[in-house]
Amino acid sequence: MEHKELADKVAQLVDTPGALNIVAAGDPVLRRKSAVYDGQLGDALLQRLIVRMRETMEEIDSAVGLAAPQVGIPLRLAVMATPEALTSRLVKRGQQPVPFTVLINPSYEAGGGRLAAAYEGCLSVPPWQAVVARPERIKLTREDETGRRTEEEHDGFAARIIQHETDHLEGTLYLDRAELRSLSTMEQVIKRWGVAGLTTAAEELGFALP
Repeated sequence: MEHKELADKVAQLVDTPGALNIVAAGDPVLRRKSAVYDGQLGDALLQRLIVRMRETMEEIDSAVGLAAPQVGIPLRLAVMATPEALTSRLVKRGQQPVPFTVLINPSYEAGGGRLAAAYEGCLSVPPWQAVVARPERIKLTREDETGRRTEEEHDGFAARIIQHETDHLEGTLYLDRAELRSLSTMEQVIKRWGVAGLTTAAEELGFALP
């Protein structure tokens, strides 16, 4: 997509009132590698897109991240944050909430340690969730909304979100990495496996944990 065509598409998107439309699985934009962001939008339009993505994410109680391909924009851009509804649960598990963070041109590598399994869902694949095993710790390289390049280490919930959102930028959905026998509706995950625990879910549904 040419720079002007892309910028025109983003300008039209951010000028449309209301939450941005979430692209559903089956749309090819979710299966293509996104372009590196190298200033195609200009600073002002980039900031407007980030604001609109944040607003859209925050309107959905369960949302912890949103990648640009999920709103139809094939750029290496994502946002993430822990919604207030999940903060207390994270703290009880001894994990820190994730502040609002912009991921531009992110890449990561495993930081050592074990694989951790957890149920994941996706705004582009409602209402399903499935268990995905991912590195518990990662080393992240990203640019922020000002263009500043940073190298960071993350673990736990933040590491999982970063990996999930970066997958989107590679054309990968979490289901590509999931234990498909664990596939459950969000309602089942909350009411059944949230209470019984992941080990019981693995035993009852017949899938392996790392």
